[in-house]
Amino acid sequence: MVDRRHFIKKAAGGLAALGTWSLSLRPGLAADLVATDTEAATIMDKLPGKKALIKKSFRPPNYETPVNYFDAPFTPNDAFFVRYHHSVIPEVKTEEWRLRIGGEGIRTPLELTFEQLRRDFKQVEIAALCLCSGNRRSLFHVPGVQWGSGAMGNALWRGVRLKDVLAGCGIDKSAVEVSLDGADSAMHKTSPDFVKSLPLAKALDKNTLIAFEMNGEPLPHWNGFPARMIIPGWTATYWMKHLTAVNVLSKPFDGFWMKTAYRIPKARFASGQFNSQETLTNMPITEMVVNSLITNLVDGQLVPNAKSMEIRGVAWDGGEGIARVEISTDGGVRWHHAALKQDYGRFSWRQWRYDFEPKRLGEYRIMARATNKSGDSQPFKPIPNPSGYHHNAVQNIVIKLT
Repeated sequence: MVDRRHFIKKAAGGLAALGTWSLSLRPGLAADLVATDTEAATIMDKLPGKKALIKKSFRPPNYETPVNYFDAPFTPNDAFFVRYHHSVIPEVKTEEWRLRIGGEGIRTPLELTFEQLRRDFKQVEIAALCLCSGNRRSLFHVPGVQWGSGAMGNALWRGVRLKDVLAGCGIDKSAVEVSLDGADSAMHKTSPDFVKSLPLAKALDKNTLIAFEMNGEPLPHWNGFPARMIIPGWTATYWMKHLTAVNVLSKPFDGFWMKTAYRIPKARFASGQFNSQETLTNMPITEMVVNSLITNLVDGQLVPNAKSMEIRGVAWDGGEGIARVEISTDGGVRWHHAALKQDYGRFSWRQWRYDFEPKRLGEYRIMARATNKSGDSQPFKPIPNPSGYHHNAVQNIVIKLT
């Protein structure tokens, strides 16, 4: 089995030699207080290389994207949300980076340099939404990072297929899962290492990538440089950043971040995505549910001199594809079809627009509801669960025309 800590010590000469973003030591850069649609006051803060984002925590760094950046097909790299479980995040140099493939489920272990990864395998691109499992958790009022609607971002990812990398290793018939580990680590040795696993079929899916580019540029440091996992359609807990180790396993992985964390009640959500990790009562969170977001208006917004206006937003699901988006401007009494914009692929969000011509001044309750190609629609109330995952209730905001 590949030992990540041994790898970092050997390949990088220790964290000090590389330089480390240890969030206990670095102060924030530029902070301002602003209002948002989900909180009375929010701190805007800049990480190096990023625009001012909504700071949820500094150690570990958790920063969400302001919703106005989603009013575009792809989220800018310097405005893309940041999510970590650990605080020590090394600046890994490409010439020193190694990816080790191991585990009892393969016959031939493999070690790749960054150059080999880019050179020896076919490169592919895919548009895919990266969405934190806890996006909109603050609306659930449960413990955890209190994300608003900005713990997500849509990007064009370029890399190589994980299945192509594993093909040369000789996968044993006993293999059931593939575990993923990254270079970040906790401040305290007693904290469990952030390791995730995938069912073998998902690891070998043609859309599962080891990516090294994002929107035509190298991955930003805070989004996984030099290489990270892309698991289109599944929530971002599996999208391992700063990837260093892939292990093919002959039995289900039993680490904390699989057996205890990121789990949802089976009775409330459809199962069948990760059978080897299911119990009688719960299962890992996997694919995203159908959802939508208004991107150019916020709750309580005053709109002056509006004889006509455009309502814009995005909609997404776990890969079935968006069939339609409906808009109501009267609190759900009547619904109207929005126009869907360009389709960038089934794992990308889909932009939409609706031309609204108000008949009077005053308040309007705006709602957006998406339906995917399987016929699944957003519920009017979120499905309660202990960790506040999968918040996909129909958005409901009030604007006032003056």
